[in-house]
Amino acid sequence: MAGKRSIFEEVESAEKRAATPGALSAGRAGRGRAFARGWLMVLFALVVGMIVVGGLTRLTDSGLSITEWAPFSGALPPLSAADWQAEFAAYQETPEFQLQNSAMTLEAFKTIFWWEWGHRQLGRVVGLVWFAGFAFMALTARMPRGWSGRFLFIGALGGLQGAIGWWMVYSGLQEGMVDVASYRLAVHLGLAFLILAFIAWYAFRLGREEAELMGARRDRDTRLQGWCDDLLILAFLQIILGALVAGIDAGRLFPDWPLMAGEFFPPYMWSLYEPAWRNLFENAGTVQFFHRLLGYGLALVALGAMIAARRSGRIASRGALQVAGAMVLLQAVLGIVTVIYSSPLELAIVHQLGAVLTVVLILRARFLAIHPLAQSVRGRAT
Repeated sequence: MAGKRSIFEEVESAEKRAATPGALSAGRAGRGRAFARGWLMVLFALVVGMIVVGGLTRLTDSGLSITEWAPFSGALPPLSAADWQAEFAAYQETPEFQLQNSAMTLEAFKTIFWWEWGHRQLGRVVGLVWFAGFAFMALTARMPRGWSGRFLFIGALGGLQGAIGWWMVYSGLQEGMVDVASYRLAVHLGLAFLILAFIAWYAFRLGREEAELMGARRDRDTRLQGWCDDLLILAFLQIILGALVAGIDAGRLFPDWPLMAGEFFPPYMWSLYEPAWRNLFENAGTVQFFHRLLGYGLALVALGAMIAARRSGRIASRGALQVAGAMVLLQAVLGIVTVIYSSPLELAIVHQLGAVLTVVLILRARFLAIHPLAQSVRGRAT
């Protein structure tokens, strides 16, 4: 009997020794995913801040106050009266100052300078947070398996965004320009939302284990995913049009709704600029008309998605799409109110934040359509 007990104890202890390395590995992997998700959420908040400050920089006409691209030395603001005079002198050489702001004082210049400097400084903070988090995970073996390439991709997009930001500003420093080129602004904002979308999607994935995601994918709801894809594409196009509206201050013209200057079509819709295609980018009436039109189409698709979601048996997936659709409708109403009040700064920023929330909610609905949550026989999500 003693011999049998001895054999049993050896087997038991061997099982414990065999199980221990796996447990440690799983624990490390879990901590790595948790850290990476928290890091991404910090990056997400910073990018949202970049979008808000960037919007305020545009709305306050501050974007051309810094006339050079100095990613490192530009981190320090002017520290003396002589430094401020040098910055102001450089701005006085720009077409914006000479054609539009020739009466501006040094004190007024400081206000617009701080907006642009703050926007660029926040971009530097985003880069530092990305680098610090990536390096920490790489050096401490906390990098989730298979994720280093995805995180490097986000970093590369961030670097590209910095270069595009200067490409945009540079367009406004050319002869005869008093603002940045609207299509470059659209590229800059579009890439910001693309970065935000990837960060959000990766954070959603890291919130659940890979094995769970693979199992859930077998129950994906392709019908709901299709609706989400349609909403996501239309929302992104609407954001691009919104950037064009902001770039030429089109939101402050035609404050009547549903008509424009008393007509369905705005005046000089295709004849203000030659060739005619330039009106799609530079004619305030044309740009705002298509922004409105796509908004109506997006709202109709959102209604269709909400109706279609009611037939889904997946409670969490259904609810996520209905919330996303409701946000699209709310964003449309907010856009109308913004137009009626000639796009005041406060409403314009709320409208921009609404676009952020809309995209995130659509992405969440898409994620839950592809990876539905497990639910009980009674239909409750588990």
